[in-house]
Amino acid sequence: MEISLRQLKFKFPILFTSILVLLVSCHFVLAPSFVTIIAYFWPLLLSTALFLVAVLVFARASPPGTESSGDKTGEGLLDYFAGEPELQPDLDPEPELEPELAPALEQIPAEESLKSE
Repeated sequence: MEISLRQLKFKFPILFTSILVLLVSCHFVLAPSFVTIIAYFWPLLLSTALFLVAVLVFARASPPGTESSGDKTGEGLLDYFAGEPELQPDLDPEPELEPELAPALEQIPAEESLKSE
């Protein structure tokens, strides 16, 4: 009786462990082998290796820059996007009111001017 009480105490850890063991064993039985995976992906792996070799060859073959690029990397792009905006001249200024119409417009209350529209 005492053993079954202890088993009930550890019911969930035993259940979790047994499900985990079952899943791992199914994975090893049903999953393809490593050689099968390599055989399927060999073109992708080969092209990636050739690309990395080409990058290394071009890195060694290209001449070093004339200026120190430690501080200047991407500075031009940062200035373009985060720089101070240039002030553009006002090409289309607001038209000035004719002097004889200005006093007439100032006398109309705001409520009436909205109703007329």
